[in-house]
Amino acid sequence: MNVVAIGTIRTPFARAAGTPIQPYRARGSEGTIEIFAPYAEGLRDLAGFDRIWLLYWFHRAAAARLRVVPFRDTVERGVFATRAPARPNPIGLSSVRLLAVEGNVLRVGEIDVLDGTPLLDIKPNVPAYDAYPIARCGWVDATPDLSVVADGRFERDD
Repeated sequence: MNVVAIGTIRTPFARAAGTPIQPYRARGSEGTIEIFAPYAEGLRDLAGFDRIWLLYWFHRAAAARLRVVPFRDTVERGVFATRAPARPNPIGLSSVRLLAVEGNVLRVGEIDVLDGTPLLDIKPNVPAYDAYPIARCGWVDATPDLSVVADGRFERDD
């Protein structure tokens, strides 16, 4: 399996501590994404979308753990029942607001990603395909949503 970065995400967030957890908590935050020249042609027609999905590599994530205490909880959970970055394959997913396409640079809002993060892919967010009525959300249903920003619990020390 070969995975290559197609660009770099630039944000005001240098460390996990203080970074919004999830794009809906990142209102007011903005960033840019530089798409590398060999992939810039793939941005054609993207400007017409309100939101885009970013798939990226958690380059600052701590070693993978199969059980974690998520940011919004105090109970240990299986990593696959969370969005914690300390995963066997540290792949992140965020639906951000697309503000502008300027050549090979995307201006985005509601970004919850660390500065310098390698971008793996972009997909348009299409509500007809991406929004499903949900009846249950596991442990999240019973846990108060109190956390607004991350702390350093999943960031590796460099």
